[in-house]
Amino acid sequence: MGNKILTVEDINVYYGAIHAVKGVSFDVEEGDIVTLIGANGAGKSTTLQTVSGLLRSKTGSISFLDENITKLAPHKILKRGLAQVPEGRRIFLQMSVQENLEMGAFTQPTSTIAGNLEIVFEQFPRLKERRRQVAGTLSGGEQQMLAMGRALMSNPKLLMLDEPSMGLAPILVEQIFDIIEKLNEAGTTILLVEQNAQAALAIADKAYVLETGKIILSGTGAELARSEQVKKAYLGG
Repeated sequence: MGNKILTVEDINVYYGAIHAVKGVSFDVEEGDIVTLIGANGAGKSTTLQTVSGLLRSKTGSISFLDENITKLAPHKILKRGLAQVPEGRRIFLQMSVQENLEMGAFTQPTSTIAGNLEIVFEQFPRLKERRRQVAGTLSGGEQQMLAMGRALMSNPKLLMLDEPSMGLAPILVEQIFDIIEKLNEAGTTILLVEQNAQAALAIADKAYVLETGKIILSGTGAELARSEQVKKAYLGG
């Protein structure tokens, strides 16, 4: 068993009168890939945004590396080593690839930027080739790589990915998931929110199924991929 680096306990999140996340608890162990799967609107992205401090829970607590971060501002959470790649990529379209990457290092000492750029370029050779290109001219898959690379520039201990396969062709989905596995093998712990349940469960050490804001099932990726309930609802089985 690894060390728990993230513990989420009994969070309840509302959008106005809508109760979007209902009593959710889960944890992430160091070195693991953990995935939250579920249909659109199940509360997956809301949960991630609450962990990264963009939304607030009415109850419960979130601790990261044994520190309670429930009320910390998002930039302080990032500084502690928790980075999020948002849904829809959200890169700076008018800036070059390299400028986007450098923006990802704003919490880091300037002396680390060159070294971190090299590490990102090793993981994403395509970005190295296009380092001077304007980000808005990249393909969807390349933009997703850029968003991941930018998050890695902050030296995260935990990388949270929100729907990385969204809108990508199947061959690119495969590439992105290969990259996620490689990043994990290189030592980054991953928390992945994904509608593509099959791809997510195939790489997950641990998985949770969210339905209308509640966790209804949890287990290893392999266990959930075999579960009749999951097959019926999410794997088209």
